[in-house]
Amino acid sequence: MTLTFMHFEEGGAATWVFLALALALVLAVPLLREALKPRMDAAARAAAPGAVATLSRGQTHYRWFGPEGGAVTVCVHGLTTPSFVWDGLAPGLAESGRRVLVYDLYGRGFSDRPEGAQDAAFFTGQLHELLADQGITGPITLIGYSMGGAIATAYAADHPGAVQRLILIAPAGLGHDLGPVARIVAQGGPLALWIMLAFFPNSFRRSCETERALPSSVPGIVDRQKAQLGWRGFVPAMTRSLSGLLACDLAPLHARIAEVGPPVHAIWGAADTVIPIACRDRLAALNPEARHSVIAGAGHGLTYTHTGDVLATCLDEAPTPGA
Repeated sequence: MTLTFMHFEEGGAATWVFLALALALVLAVPLLREALKPRMDAAARAAAPGAVATLSRGQTHYRWFGPEGGAVTVCVHGLTTPSFVWDGLAPGLAESGRRVLVYDLYGRGFSDRPEGAQDAAFFTGQLHELLADQGITGPITLIGYSMGGAIATAYAADHPGAVQRLILIAPAGLGHDLGPVARIVAQGGPLALWIMLAFFPNSFRRSCETERALPSSVPGIVDRQKAQLGWRGFVPAMTRSLSGLLACDLAPLHARIAEVGPPVHAIWGAADTVIPIACRDRLAALNPEARHSVIAGAGHGLTYTHTGDVLATCLDEAPTPGA
């Protein structure tokens, strides 16, 4: 009886050790997979178009379109798609005589992946430093798409004299629900990062594939989006943005812009399920002077699926109501 009991205890202990090791391996796999990805470095940027600016938090990749001396328009992309999202729209803006600057937010594209919280100050600091690096001192037209709309809003609220016109395309920060997993990730912390490393890549790939049959002014955009997952730091950057800037309600900033400017023109996709059209009503309540344009049939990818409509709307500089 004693030997049998001892054998049971030894076998039970071995089982628990095995289970603990198996659990540790499961938990470690997403972290190891991330650690084995290549870094974005000088070698990786060798074939990048445009140029790179050295800013306080690292390298920022940027490109200019249009004639020197043209009125400056700066385009800020969103959460997951780097500055190539503007490859259809920026040339059209440039053809109108504008000097257009696009750049990769930290954590995306050919820019560095610095550590730290990705809140409004993180992103507006990058934009402010890039403008200074490029010698831009006069008022600009600032265009923000999705999370870029939140960044553009924060920048315009902090620097109203530096922004002549604010164009928000499906802007985040006015209320959106990306689902229960995103709500957990928005709380931040190690669990949020592990969840994202474990589950975001496949979810993102599936989301990208749903757009493969859609028209696009950006060649190969689906595969180019999915390729971002291959670089170290991309998924952690998504995590930090979800728990940073995208977890914030920007209503106070929109109210401030309504008081001190600049004029706002918001562009919405009628079929957008990421930033729902209902956000238009909230912005209208916060800033009654803002203009609103709705692109029929457009989803959240309207900058590249409905580029002509978005371009025409951006170039429409009719005065705002009450102006």
